[in-house]
Amino acid sequence: MGNQIPALPRPVYIPSLTASLDVIRFLLRQGLCFHGYDESSTSFNKGNFLELLEWYTSKNKYVGKVVGINAPQNNLMTCTSIQKEMTNACAVETTLLVLNDISDKCFTILVDESRDSSMKEKMAVVLRYVNKCGEVIERLLGVVHVKETSSQCLKDSIDALFAKHGLSLSRLRGQGYDGASNIRGKFKGLKTLILRENPHAFYVHCFAYQLQLVIIAVAKGSNKIVGDFFTLVTMIMNTSGASCK
Repeated sequence: MGNQIPALPRPVYIPSLTASLDVIRFLLRQGLCFHGYDESSTSFNKGNFLELLEWYTSKNKYVGKVVGINAPQNNLMTCTSIQKEMTNACAVETTLLVLNDISDKCFTILVDESRDSSMKEKMAVVLRYVNKCGEVIERLLGVVHVKETSSQCLKDSIDALFAKHGLSLSRLRGQGYDGASNIRGKFKGLKTLILRENPHAFYVHCFAYQLQLVIIAVAKGSNKIVGDFFTLVTMIMNTSGASCK
């Protein structure tokens, strides 16, 4: 009797937490936004998260009894901070699955940087690798905010991201970027800085960018209307981006 292994406690089922997490997982899988313009109780469209949660509870009477207006005001599980925490937990678990799938294999990185709506520079890093079934897989590793788009700053951000997830630059076998000078510069570009540490990380100008450049060049040269369209779009974007409003 003294050698019996004690039974593990059963996981606690919290309907409000489970319902919110189910809704968040669905929105993340579909790539949908969470919030609405007006999330008040009288709004006709409170946003995807609250509207889907309300539909979810209406279809499950057991959950509906303890969620929403029936839940204690300190246990609604719908505030913005709770949504962010659960979303981050999903992101962490997803990233762990990707890293476990890569294991000790070699991989390639695809990187692009741009400004978000708040005019802050951000860099998206995608891993490209071959899984156990011989399939080529591309998975987003993370989006990192960078202070500037200089090659050294981008390199430092990639190093920090690799260190965070336990990835080694020595297993890098390819780099895929656009053709900007800070990226493909022969002496101080990002690809050059990485090649100095790992000469096996060959750089390839992203084929999607090459195709885009070809389409724009052909369209501008063969059709004046299309050429004027691209010119006007560029002017509008520059004006809107520079406007203080």
